[in-house]
Amino acid sequence: MKKDILKKGFSNLCTAKAMAELYEANFKQVSKYVHATSRGHEAIQTALGMQLLPQDYAFPYYRDDAMLLSFGLEPYDVMLQLLAKKEDPFSGGRTYYSHPSLKDDDKPKIPHQSSATGMQAIPATGVAMGMQYLEKQNLNNPNVADKDNTSKLKPITVCSLGDASVTEGEIAEAFQMAALKQMPILYLVQDNGWDISANEAETRAQNAAEYAQGFHGLEAVSIDGANFIESYNALEKVIATIRKERRPFLVHAKVPLLNHHTSGVRMEWYRDDLEEAKSRDPYPVLKQQLLDNGFTQKEVKAIEDAAEKKVKSDFKKALKAEDPKPEDLFTHDFVPTPITEEKGERSPKGADKVVMVDCALFAVEELMRKHKECLLYGQDVGGRLGGVFREAATLAQKFGDDRVFNTPIQEAFIVGSTVGMSAVGLKPIVEVQFADYIWPGLNQLFTEVSRSCYLSNGKWPVSMILRVPIGAYGSGGPYHSSSVESVITNIRGIKIAYPSNGADLKGLMKAAYYDPNPVVILEHKGLYWSKVPGTQGATSVEPDEDYVLPFGKAWVLQEIWKQENVETLTIVTYGMGVHWAYNASGELGMRDQIEIIDLRTLYPLDEDTIMKSVKKTGKCLVVTEEPSNNSFALALAGKIQEQCFKFLDAPVMTIGSENMPAIPLNSTLEQTMIPSTEKVKAKIEELINY
Repeated sequence: MKKDILKKGFSNLCTAKAMAELYEANFKQVSKYVHATSRGHEAIQTALGMQLLPQDYAFPYYRDDAMLLSFGLEPYDVMLQLLAKKEDPFSGGRTYYSHPSLKDDDKPKIPHQSSATGMQAIPATGVAMGMQYLEKQNLNNPNVADKDNTSKLKPITVCSLGDASVTEGEIAEAFQMAALKQMPILYLVQDNGWDISANEAETRAQNAAEYAQGFHGLEAVSIDGANFIESYNALEKVIATIRKERRPFLVHAKVPLLNHHTSGVRMEWYRDDLEEAKSRDPYPVLKQQLLDNGFTQKEVKAIEDAAEKKVKSDFKKALKAEDPKPEDLFTHDFVPTPITEEKGERSPKGADKVVMVDCALFAVEELMRKHKECLLYGQDVGGRLGGVFREAATLAQKFGDDRVFNTPIQEAFIVGSTVGMSAVGLKPIVEVQFADYIWPGLNQLFTEVSRSCYLSNGKWPVSMILRVPIGAYGSGGPYHSSSVESVITNIRGIKIAYPSNGADLKGLMKAAYYDPNPVVILEHKGLYWSKVPGTQGATSVEPDEDYVLPFGKAWVLQEIWKQENVETLTIVTYGMGVHWAYNASGELGMRDQIEIIDLRTLYPLDEDTIMKSVKKTGKCLVVTEEPSNNSFALALAGKIQEQCFKFLDAPVMTIGSENMPAIPLNSTLEQTMIPSTEKVKAKIEELINY
């Protein structure tokens, strides 16, 4: 091995070791925030990090500080995160030590990832899927600068994992897709034999390399990760193969854990293998390898001393760095969107009325025709079916199987892969087939998608659209009828639309595409074709191609003026509730007494329009399809009551489905469960006569 590689590798090991020892010596100063170090893992991490290029993407996990050093980061950089300082280059003091997110031109790109073990595998595989798509479409990655023309070597993705995390179900989803699609990704599994206090004998039926054998097309290699030369040479071959052959590998590296699991879980509390682990320390092994390759004792000592001096100096500097200010809390939750005004022609002359599902279909088709970065995937959306609601019909035939394709039944992968796709400059539109099946995807939506912009200090917003058919329709039963907006609205960092008609759906779909933030669009399947009696209003003259409707702008569907000695009422609703409210007010002959607010978007919420209306009418009913207990609707009613209390002539009321665990299959039971025009009429009369 070349002496410069050995020297650089040893310097990195010295630095990582010196940092761990300094943290331990200054435990009281650094223990305010939880951290973990790479002691025992440094050789494999350094061997990998030294070989990655600026066009590559890496997903380190929380023990990978040596890997970060090998990317070219200074001890000072990671110490700023250790101490949660304002200038922490990854998160601005928002997240734990060794939770990097980086977009430097001269280093591998590091999208945000969470602490949840194994969660990074799906976003990382999404990056590899995005790289594959860019190559097939002959597109460039806008997040990679090619100043040194290094991109002649094709990029790879690296996902770093602990062996214990490979037991996670989402790892299987990632491995399955990487093997199925033959993606350019390296899964580096650092196996130290421990979870926290549970060891491998208790928790794993096989190691990661053995597990990977079940995924045909995912080649696995096992190495001694505590030996720098062996690790470097093995990884050099694997990386070269991935760059050339564009297929996935798993490298299983056996390493010792020579420090605490984290600063909060001390190794002496539970470890019975410390002496054996110390005997496999990679540091003295590499030190001897330098001497064997012609370095003198003096040269080796000089490298050690320089590393220790640098670490101590950077620590003193980091201690003096500025802390975040209170106002820093309120930055980077979202990236500003360019869509702030309604534009385009909503009702073009001569245009035909179309059903709601077609408005969405045509919106996606127009976007795909205009933007090669736009692609659509999910369950059954490919050319054979075009979606179970025909919401993607003909798109695969028009744009090809690389742009519109089926995924396995993997809601977590569908949602979480958008993190990676977005990170390479793509705009994925994905679909969960029914709202009832969004639950496996919530882990990724909450932990990875929604927090990426905020915890990366604005570097990595996730630009994606998640379409979710929702609501009860046609005796769909307990697994195809649920409403889930109360759960979704409790996830901060995403925008949520819930339109009631086709024109709004098309305008919001276009706005969502140009919004750099994650967007969930809840689409009521009972409105798709207006087959439910009383929902003809969901059909629309199709807006033109340039029509956009900004988020956070409610529609006063039915506006009234306050009259003397006449009881008036505001109904606040969305989705199917708009049609129940409109029909109920008409059948009661009260259209001049009832103002109807169609929210259109649940976040951002147009509070100004709501409160202005309620202050005018003096009474308010919130209509939802969800069971109302502990719901979005009930929370909104509470907010209205709080802000409009002085103007109210009655309590703010809500009406929703019955508070039962599920919507039954039988049509009589279904209708008993959910609201209807008749039920809303009765509630209106109760409130008007209060």
